[in-house]
Amino acid sequence: QVQLAESGGGLVQAGGSLRLSCAASGRTISSYVMGWFRQTPGKEREFVAGINWSGRSTYYANSVKGRFTVSRDNAKGTVYLQMNSLKPEDTAVYYCAAESSLGTNIYRAPNEYDYWGQGTQVTVSP
Repeated sequence: QVQLAESGGGLVQAGGSLRLSCAASGRTISSYVMGWFRQTPGKEREFVAGINWSGRSTYYANSVKGRFTVSRDNAKGTVYLQMNSLKPEDTAVYYCAAESSLGTNIYRAPNEYDYWGQGTQVTVSP
């Protein structure tokens, strides 16, 4: 089993930055594809960014491309999401997730992921 815990959310003004962290425990995630998702009330969970096991391959939703950067430190069992130039429409609960098939695809569908954190709130004021 893998436990994931997000941190780093908060309130920020538009144009500001935040860095989210996702710390894993219970089992190493060094071989797993990791994803970041977000969700607002009444909407489905949306893919934001993903990263392969080595960190050399990443994938972003069009809405965040050029503003967000996903990275990982396998030695620390931690995945990061650096969010710059934040917009009010980025306001959501952000979740990290682990996909444990040991494949190389970075999936965008939430149901491809096996483990989830509890989420962290990001609020961007105008």
